[in-house]
Amino acid sequence: MREGHVNTSSLSSRINIIFRSLGYRNYRLFFSGQSISLIGTWMQRIALPWLVYDITGSAFLLGIVSFAGQIPTFLLAPFAGVITDKFSKYRVLLTTQILSLVQASLLAALSLTGAIEIWQIVALSILLGCINAFDVPSRHSFVIEMVEKKEDFGNAIALNSMMFNGARLVGPSVAGLLLAATGEGVCFLINAISYIFVISSLLLMKLKDREEKKKPGNMFREMKEGFNYTFGFAPIKHLILLLGIVSLMGSSYQVLMPVFANEVLHGTSRTFGFLMGAAGAGALIGALFLASRESVIRLGRLIPIAAALFGAGLVVLPFTRFFPLSLLLMVIIGVGVMLHTASSNTIIQTITDDDKRGRVMSFYTMAIMGTAPFGSLLAGSLARVIGTPLTIMTGGICCMAGAFFFYKKLPELKRIARPVYVKMGLIPEVISGIQTASEPVVRHSDIPEYQSSVEPDPKQ
Repeated sequence: MREGHVNTSSLSSRINIIFRSLGYRNYRLFFSGQSISLIGTWMQRIALPWLVYDITGSAFLLGIVSFAGQIPTFLLAPFAGVITDKFSKYRVLLTTQILSLVQASLLAALSLTGAIEIWQIVALSILLGCINAFDVPSRHSFVIEMVEKKEDFGNAIALNSMMFNGARLVGPSVAGLLLAATGEGVCFLINAISYIFVISSLLLMKLKDREEKKKPGNMFREMKEGFNYTFGFAPIKHLILLLGIVSLMGSSYQVLMPVFANEVLHGTSRTFGFLMGAAGAGALIGALFLASRESVIRLGRLIPIAAALFGAGLVVLPFTRFFPLSLLLMVIIGVGVMLHTASSNTIIQTITDDDKRGRVMSFYTMAIMGTAPFGSLLAGSLARVIGTPLTIMTGGICCMAGAFFFYKKLPELKRIARPVYVKMGLIPEVISGIQTASEPVVRHSDIPEYQSSVEPDPKQ
């Protein structure tokens, strides 16, 4: 009886640790609104490529549409990062959510009336890409304004990932059923309606009065400052580069999933939906693991392991013809990519100076979403030449190679990062890999390695 009581208490304690960031009212509102909205977002993400493939039957055009939807993020992200640092992240985020509602509504109206054409899909994808260029860095940076204690920052990021991938589990499965029963237009309509919930949650927030930072100086100088800051400090630079490699060569597998489900597994839209849902289940498992960690110390060790796991899943997946085994591999793929991106996000945001977080996160956005259009275009083109299975496998091999080179860099990154954590006030200990902490962030300009790699700005 005593033992049972201890186990129950331990379980309750673990749950409290996992969901501790929900104790903040603003974050709780954001979490609930986004949880609903993201289900709609994932439904649209599943329905759109299926609609394109249904209209055209072309893997190449799947890549073109994905490219059109993501290239604006690559082009606009540095500018968006400056805007995020200069103005209210809350207002930027509220604006992007309203514009996303308009985009989804237009897509739904065209689809439900049967007037949709491929050029309209491309145009609306470009519009959404422009919106996302501002939405992603502002959304990630806004977390620190909702979660007041730095020690809960890593947990909030993990819960964001859990929320995103919980929706990724539900959304594709529901979309797969609706695609067969009603068509793509209903999925787009549900997504449009879902934005009402996140907009409402933002309007209900009570924010402390913050003086908006409107620094003098031209936009290009501040963009250059952000670039020098991001790529002048090796830990951030190598995290961004690995994220870019994984996104460019690996994450584009999603573009080819309709082809894989149809031509390799000989399935339907439901097959496609369940495959993507399985990846979402794996990502949710990974997010729960990260949220359950009481500390983010030594989180960096996980990054090359996770990237390699993701790559290995992609290497094996194309050779499967047994649907349950394909689902299992998609779970592994989901775990790998989630652990990699969320761990990198946590480390980057924790060691970044507050006044440059928007610009750093804009490069994070470029690495994940900005390189994806080139990966989608490359995947679509390669699939025409060597076939879908070999294209997916090639991406996996590249991810594993990137993970290996990052792993080889860990000793050097450990040496460079150590002074940062010493100045953060960490209790002296052996620091392995790249670490994060809950103490106030030290400016990189105080670190010798950063000073030697970045030319000082005379106006600072």
